[in-house]
Amino acid sequence: MSSGEWVSLTGPTDGFEFNAFRVPAVGARKGGLVLIQEIFGVTQDLKRVCGDFAAKGYDVLCPSLFDRREVKVEIPHDTQDGLAKARDYAYSKPVEEIVGDVQACIDALKDDGPVYITGFCYGGFVSWLAAARCEGLAAASGYYGRTILNLPDEQPKCPIILHWGDNDPHIPMDEVEKFMQHRPEIVSHVYAAGHGFVSQRSNDHNAEATDLAMQRTLELFDANK
Repeated sequence: MSSGEWVSLTGPTDGFEFNAFRVPAVGARKGGLVLIQEIFGVTQDLKRVCGDFAAKGYDVLCPSLFDRREVKVEIPHDTQDGLAKARDYAYSKPVEEIVGDVQACIDALKDDGPVYITGFCYGGFVSWLAAARCEGLAAASGYYGRTILNLPDEQPKCPIILHWGDNDPHIPMDEVEKFMQHRPEIVSHVYAAGHGFVSQRSNDHNAEATDLAMQRTLELFDANK
C-alpha cells in the first residue's frame, strides 16, 4: 500500500489554505480521485480507504474540510459529544465553501488524466453536490449521503451512482425509495446493510456490501475515462 502525506491547497471562495491527505497511485495511473470524509474528519480508517483506491491506480486527494474550524481534526465517533461536534462542523460549513474546496482538489488533479469523486455519509452528499456544481469531474460515486434527500433536484454534470443500506437507521428506506422514484435516471444501489457499511470501525461494517460497492464504483470510473 502506498504511503500518504498532507499537502496544502487554497480554497477559491476565501483564499483559505486547507490540508488534504494525498496518496499517490500505485503502478499505472488511471486518474485522480477526490475522496470525501465522513462527518468525523480525515480519520485513520479513511486514510486506509485512500490507500485502497491508490492501490487500484488512483492518485487520491482527501481534503480536510473542517480545517477552518479545527485543523486536521479527527472527531471521536463513539461518543455523544463527538457526534454533536461532528454534526456542528458538517452542518455549519457553507455549500459554496464545500464546492470551492472540492473544486480546488479537482484542479490539483486534472492535468494528468480524468478526475473522479467518491465519499461516505457526509462525503456521499458532498459527492452528489460536487457532481452537480463542480467542473471537471468524469464520474461520481456517493455512499449513504443522507442530505442528498434534501436536495433531490440537483443535476449532476457527470455519470453518478449512489449506494444505500436497506437497514440504515439514519436514512429511512421509504425516503430513499421516494428519491429513487423521483429520480429514476440516477442509478441507486441498495445493499443488505446498515449505515457506514464501508467503515471497518463501524458496527455496521459489511465486507460483502463494501466489496460489491467498490466493484461498481471502479467499473463506473473505468467506463468514464
